Amino acid sequence: MSLAVVNPRTGQVDYSITPLDGQNIAAIATGLRQAQAGWAAQSPEQRGVVLRALAEAMGRHRGPLIEALTADTGRAAISAIEVDAMTRTLIRWADSAPAIIKAAQVQDRPTGIPTITTTTRLVPYALLGVISPWNFPLTLALIDAIPALAAGSAVIIKPSEVTPRFIRPLMAAIAEVPEIAGVLTLIEGDGATGAALVDQVDFIAFTGSVATGRKVGEAAARAFIPASLELGGKDPMLILASADPEKAADIALRASVLNTGQACQSIERVYVARAIAEPFLAALVRKARATRLNYPDVHAGDIGPFIFGRQAGIVQAQIDDAVAKGARLLAGGQVETLGGGQYLRPTVLVDVTPDMAIMEEETFGPVIPVTIFDTEDEAVAHANSGIFGLSAAVIAGSTQEAEAVAVRLNAGGVSINDGSLTGLVWEAEKSSFGKSGLGPSRMGESGLLRFFRRQALIRQSGEALPLAAYSEEALGG
Repeated sequence: MSLAVVNPRTGQVDYSITPLDGQNIAAIATGLRQAQAGWAAQSPEQRGVVLRALAEAMGRHRGPLIEALTADTGRAAISAIEVDAMTRTLIRWADSAPAIIKAAQVQDRPTGIPTITTTTRLVPYALLGVISPWNFPLTLALIDAIPALAAGSAVIIKPSEVTPRFIRPLMAAIAEVPEIAGVLTLIEGDGATGAALVDQVDFIAFTGSVATGRKVGEAAARAFIPASLELGGKDPMLILASADPEKAADIALRASVLNTGQACQSIERVYVARAIAEPFLAALVRKARATRLNYPDVHAGDIGPFIFGRQAGIVQAQIDDAVAKGARLLAGGQVETLGGGQYLRPTVLVDVTPDMAIMEEETFGPVIPVTIFDTEDEAVAHANSGIFGLSAAVIAGSTQEAEAVAVRLNAGGVSINDGSLTGLVWEAEKSSFGKSGLGPSRMGESGLLRFFRRQALIRQSGEALPLAAYSEEALGG
């Protein structure tokens, strides 16, 4: 049975997919496992050559990929960025994986027993399953898949049913590289498809909400496989009294509303020092009101529609709840339907309180609730409240002052004198604090090494001890 897909710019159904059932997924998984043994037997350098070939194939399909992603998400420029960034990611892992793998496979390490040495072998998980979300469809489908392929794993990806159009052009690119086509595939489906996938793989990587991530984690535990869960956030930004209010407003706006705020690393709470609150708010409101909607021309404007129409209702409900409880709207505040798509102009709220949904729950929209603080201790306490701890930001007159506050925050990555840098920088490993995730970092060397099991080869170069060496007499019992 087919599943209808809505265009975010028109509100109309213009595409459909056919979800796979468990039996079909099992058959696909079997084929991938059979091909994986040969893939893992290749050297990291040989796999790198194939990853580069896939990057070239994606380059040849760049136009269709961007077109499909634009239809999926309702935005054009970021769709092009996604395609170009993923081709660079393929090349980056192709170049870096061999050295990382070699360094981690320690040879002839001495132990506390002079005649015993060890060697560490890296054994890739045979089959990785990826369940990816709708906000960055291509990026989040491949961000785990590419390093897993570099490690020697086979990969099966189930993208969101909200944004599935890119699957077909990507599969066309994959088909041009036979060595990859045997160990990488994407499948169409919904939540039931994702649930069935968990039972067929050796490692599951999921990006999405806390609620769904909990279900995936529980299913992985029942299947006795590891899970890498990248979940939600309620990222705070602290703006200290020494910050330039005009520059801080620029950073806060961009970090909050880029991609219509539909990013896990979006700033969703701003705490500003009372000494600069007035000029900061004046600048923020002015800049928010000047922001252009990406309508009617998909190639013009600053922020696009909600990718998932249901999210617009969630965001509007949070805004309405805040206003009903005493918050004041200084800009935006009302979802607009334009050409069938749902848009929200950057929304600035003040007089917010911790009991409001807009301050507790992930918003995933272009909303900036601002709280004024008197002391840094107060600001840190506010920032560390709640269940999330994905990332955060601190802006001050100097990096040293900002860093002194940054180290007090319960967040896996803290941007200093900028915002949402975790979406740009891949080199720094970071953990998700609180309920923002579980498992090893997908950034840095861990992004690759998490897809290996470690096998220890323990060598005895001397005489192996007989049973008599452990007798009561020998041990002085």
